[in-house]
Amino acid sequence: MTEHPQTTDGEALVRTYYESLDSQNYDQLAGILSEEFVHERPEMTLTGRDEFLSFMRDGRPMTETTHPIERIYRATDGSDLAVRGRLVADGETITGFVDLFTLSDERIERIETYTD
Repeated sequence: MTEHPQTTDGEALVRTYYESLDSQNYDQLAGILSEEFVHERPEMTLTGRDEFLSFMRDGRPMTETTHPIERIYRATDGSDLAVRGRLVADGETITGFVDLFTLSDERIERIETYTD
């Protein structure tokens, strides 16, 4: 993956993902995820958009968080993106992360999350 300064539709989609999480806008979040969405996290795998949204609404341990993005990288063919950022609560960094996004048809198909 290489870093590119210009914004792509995929980058806008990724930014919308984090903005939706941070504002708890689950309708907007649902609109950018495929039905078959999969999120692989260090502690679990969430399979399907509905399972992921249910976890984000009712199961995640902290909901008052933000996800400042430090850098976005994309594959040379533009198909996949990697995001380096931080999970922040009350102004304090909880962990750094890298999310690997697989995109298809203007939707997010998969995210693999790696944390510090």
